[in-house]
Amino acid sequence: MKKISVGLGERAYDILIENGLLSAVGADLRERAIAKRYVVVADSHVAEILAPRLLASLAEAGLRADLVTFPRGEESKHLATVAGLASHLARLGVDRKDGLIALGGGVTGDITGFLAAIYMRGIPFVQIPTSLLAQVDSSVGGKTGVDIPEGKNLVGAFYQPRRVYIDSSVLLTLPREELLNGLAEVIKYSVIYDAEFFAFLAEKRAAILAMDLPVLEEVIARCCAIKAEVVAADEREADLRRILNFGHTLGHAVEAASNYALPHGLAVGMGMVAACELAVGKGVFAQDKAEAVRRLIADYGLPVKIPAEFAPAHVKSFLKTDKKTVGGRPFFVLPTAIGKVIITDEVDEELIDRVLGGVKE
Repeated sequence: MKKISVGLGERAYDILIENGLLSAVGADLRERAIAKRYVVVADSHVAEILAPRLLASLAEAGLRADLVTFPRGEESKHLATVAGLASHLARLGVDRKDGLIALGGGVTGDITGFLAAIYMRGIPFVQIPTSLLAQVDSSVGGKTGVDIPEGKNLVGAFYQPRRVYIDSSVLLTLPREELLNGLAEVIKYSVIYDAEFFAFLAEKRAAILAMDLPVLEEVIARCCAIKAEVVAADEREADLRRILNFGHTLGHAVEAASNYALPHGLAVGMGMVAACELAVGKGVFAQDKAEAVRRLIADYGLPVKIPAEFAPAHVKSFLKTDKKTVGGRPFFVLPTAIGKVIITDEVDEELIDRVLGGVKE
């Protein structure tokens, strides 16, 4: 088993990574005594596929557990879903000594974490991410929240899980698009932090796309280790943690422009290509390096062009309500080398227009 610690003092926690770990969650939670009983939160699809195994593990450990569900998809990631789940918890008699288990992808983790942060002003929760995107990114670091019509993740809280359980075998239950969705975030980590990891991803592309679980566990562990280091240094995104937004400024705008029909990872892939072109335009990143990033993204089967139906002006309109916009100026994470980035709001609107026009289909 691989174990990575997120060093946050009294709120420190471990990330456990192992094939088949889902069946061992009950025994570990019994030993940790995080809560006296648990409520598993899952979307309708994951609940059907994976909840029985988790509930069996909890029952075998002598832990009381209930299951609550919500409709699958990003369209459920809003305040009404959180309110409905909170009412369900109240009807179940959940109190401050009880805990939540987020079983699912990024949407489930964000919703459950936010619910845990605000229900009775805070109850413990653990993450069991079941998508690659959630395993390498959203389940770690304590960012929780929901979308509103004006933008993605604009309502939320920083609230850390007590433990993260990553079972690599659950990835085998996912459609290929979900694998690609997570690979965009994987590539992100290599560009912002680790040139050797970038080379590893290029070398191991065939094994990763073939769902070689030992190789995927290496990938997951490296991403989690990078994020743990960044979060430990800057939990609330005051400085260093903002590098994790590489590809997300324009990526979130494209995602919002699609009314969230476009999967997050695919939008981030387009956003990373655009960010590299912005960096080239500012003279801080070499064109051949930008091409190397674009090629790696494309080689993994991710789109590198913004769909033609998304007008640049419409995409840009969502920058105004992005969390990374301050005083009307959007902040961008721009690479200066493979493994190094800067954070800046000094990007001319003319350059943004030119890049958006250039990365369209």
